[in-house]
Order: sequence, then C-alpha cells, then structure tokens
Amino acid sequence: MHTPDPHRRAAVPPARPTRRAAALALAAATAAVGLVAATQSGADAAVQGSLAADTQFYKDPTSQAVKWAAANPGDYRAPVISKRIASQAQGIWIANYRPDTVTSDVRTITSAAAQAGQVPVLVAYMIPNRDCGGASAGGAPDLASYDAWVGKFAAGLGSSRSVVVLEPDSVALTTCLSAQQQNDRFASLARAVNTIHAANPNAKVYLDGGHSTWNSPSEQANRLRSAGVLNSDGFFTNVSNFNTTSNETSFAHNLLGALGNPGNLHAVIDTSRNGNGPSGSVWCDPSGRKIGNYPTAATNDSAIDAFLWIKPPGEADGCAAAAGTFVPDIAYQLAQNAADPSTPAPSSQPPTSQPPTSQPPTSQPPTSQPPAGNASCSVAYRANSWAGGFTADITVKNTGSTALNGWKLAWTFPGDQKITSGWNATVVQSGAAVTATDLGYNGALAAGGSTSFGVQATYGSNNTTPSAFTLNGTACTTS
Repeated sequence: MHTPDPHRRAAVPPARPTRRAAALALAAATAAVGLVAATQSGADAAVQGSLAADTQFYKDPTSQAVKWAAANPGDYRAPVISKRIASQAQGIWIANYRPDTVTSDVRTITSAAAQAGQVPVLVAYMIPNRDCGGASAGGAPDLASYDAWVGKFAAGLGSSRSVVVLEPDSVALTTCLSAQQQNDRFASLARAVNTIHAANPNAKVYLDGGHSTWNSPSEQANRLRSAGVLNSDGFFTNVSNFNTTSNETSFAHNLLGALGNPGNLHAVIDTSRNGNGPSGSVWCDPSGRKIGNYPTAATNDSAIDAFLWIKPPGEADGCAAAAGTFVPDIAYQLAQNAADPSTPAPSSQPPTSQPPTSQPPTSQPPTSQPPAGNASCSVAYRANSWAGGFTADITVKNTGSTALNGWKLAWTFPGDQKITSGWNATVVQSGAAVTATDLGYNGALAAGGSTSFGVQATYGSNNTTPSAFTLNGTACTTS
C-alpha cells in the first residue's frame, strides 16, 4: 500500500495507494468472449483448482508502469521495466472512496478485460479503519456505508470472470478494533462476499489470509470463518510482502488444513516482490528485492489458484516516495535480476533496443556507514497509539552546516515498548535501547535536510514518548 505493517503493505494504497481506476472505455463484452473465458474441463479443475491453468489475467494498458515506459523510451531502465513489469497483469486497486462513480469505474475495467478475453484482478480496499489508522488509513466512513459501496462495486463486475481480492489486511490486522468492532467487520466482509457472488457468480472472491510470518494458521482460520470464507472462493496471502513462494505455499496448505480442507476453497499468492525473499524486518520499500513468479494460474498445485501481482511492482509503499507512486528505480531494481517472462511484451511497449543513456545501470548502493559525531540535529517523534500497540513516524533533520553521508539515530524507550517492525531504516532494539540506521538510498542528509522512517511496536502499561535522541553520537533537540 500499503502502511506501517510488515504486512502490506501499502497495500496498497497507503492511502496507499492512490491508484487509477483503469481505462479504455470500451463497449460491453460479447457473450461469446465470456463463455469462452469461463470454459474449463473437469480434468483441469482436478489438477488446478478453480481457475483454469490457461487463464489470462488482464493487462491494464493504463497502469503506471506502462505509462512510464511509454513516456521514457530512451531511459536505460525502460527496456527491462517494459519487458519484465509493464508487460504483466497486475492488481488494479479500487481504493478511493467514490460511491457515485465506483460502478462505472469497475465496469470500465471489467468491460475492457472481457473484450480482451482476459480476467481482471480487482483489489477492493475500502473497509472502514483500514490499516488501523496507519499509513493506509482511510476507507468508507462506517460499515453501513461500506456495505452500500460493495453493492455498487459489485454492480460493475458484469457477468464475465473476474478475481476480487477483498480488503487486504482486513482479517489479519485487527489490533485496533474491540471485540465487537472485529465481529462487526467480519460480518460485513461476509455480506460483501455474498453480495459480489450474487451480482456475478463468475467472480472469484478471496479474503485476507495474512501471510506466513503473521498469524498462525489456526488463528487465521478462526478469523476467516467469521468473515465468511466458507462462502468465498478462498483467501489471498503475502499482499505487498516479500515472503518466498515456497513459504507462502506451505502456509496456504496449513491454513486450508486448519479450515478443514473444504474442497471449494483455494489460495492465491502475491508474488510481485518476493523473488529474493524478505529483507529482515524492513518491509517498506526495502532495497535488494526482486520480482517473483510471473502472474499465472498454472501453479501445478490444486490448492493454489494463481500466483498474482496484487501489489504492482515499482509502486512505492510510502517510504521511498508517496504511497502508490511509481518509482522507476524501485521497478528497475525489482526487475533487473529477474528472468524474462515467457510471453513477449505487448507491441504498445517502447522498443527494447533503445541505447542506454550516458548513465549506465548501477546496482543498489550498499548501506552507508555513518560517521562518528559531527552532527547537529532535531527529531520529531509522532506516535499513533491504540490499546497495546502503536506506530511512530520519526523525522530526523540535519540542523548542522555540514552534509551527512550516512546516519544512525539512537534512543532509549522510557517505557516497556517493543518494536516489531520498521520501515525506511534498519531498526534494532536491545533491551530499551534502539538504533535506526539509514538504508543507503536515504543516507545522504544535506545541511538543513531531513528524512523520515517509522516503526510499529507493542507496549504493556507504559508508552511514554522518548525524549533523548542522538544522531551519529551527537545529542539532538526534539520537537
């Protein structure tokens, strides 16, 4: 997104994502296309799950990656980004609360996909209090409004096949909700599943399964039951995250087992950024990552319906740039070490024979080593708390007259806070002492310059704000 959670992920949108409602206002799809797209033999179903192995997912011609590649054909990064990212089907997030236009926004996408004989992957991201008020905060104002919004969303699906990824983090992330609020949310999600299926029986609806390093399979299974998973088509995992496909596949099998292995349920896995696995505790725009399995329904696993790119590769989580912004450097890094896809890039993509500019491709610079001392600084620490947990956004400003090439911020928690994850910095805690070190790309701090990073943490009885910070060994003022 997104998202101060190792779980998104942004999602998406942070507002995670301010995403586009896709395009090509095309006429409604022909019935023939819908019938051909829906055809699947019994043998295919036995081996593959509920999506035929030859399913072609919708390649949005207005995605940010496509538009960037078309607008920058001479850029040295364009050939790789074009061939390995812009050419692929990716999730289309419906993340802005526009109840008056959501039906037409969705219909534009589904009509274009049906006419192309492809299956769109739509990410509905509108549940109230999404992301527990973190970087992806937003959504519908209340559950009654959400229920109405879902009805309008479903009205745009038409009758052809589609995949609906219903509300990333909505089942796995509920730490800010009371028991009653959690029950109310799950009931609303169950209604959403039924509303979508009633509007379009050919739509596949998947609920939030979290991921392999979050809730246990038994805990997630209990939550999913309450959210109506038995009436859905299954669950999704790893959205906007980096866990390996093998770990997510094992987790999906275990989660299905915890649900009793109902034959109608399967999983889809987000593989958009998991080619190198996770980067320790850093989940927000970490360096050194790589795209994973290309989008496909040919998984050779009857429990796994598809590998999907739910989080569009190259769109920031909110640390390297505003959430949902396409960042060419991120896209290039994800793609440069990946194998070419088996399918060629569409002809609308810029040619791959463009000569490089005078700036040759370079690898991600290593994390810089902060010098000792020689710093003057101020720190702003802003926490967003709920019962037992919080996130904190921390802004560091170089108030000295000399630029810094690398930084390390240190502080000691005055309470019983325990950090569980961080983004835009490598964050390490030992007892009450915490250090946060730059990630290389954000290590240069000009005189007067500032940078921000964040943490998510738990606490027991004392969440007092820290007041003493040091930058490269020098005490900072606080604001």
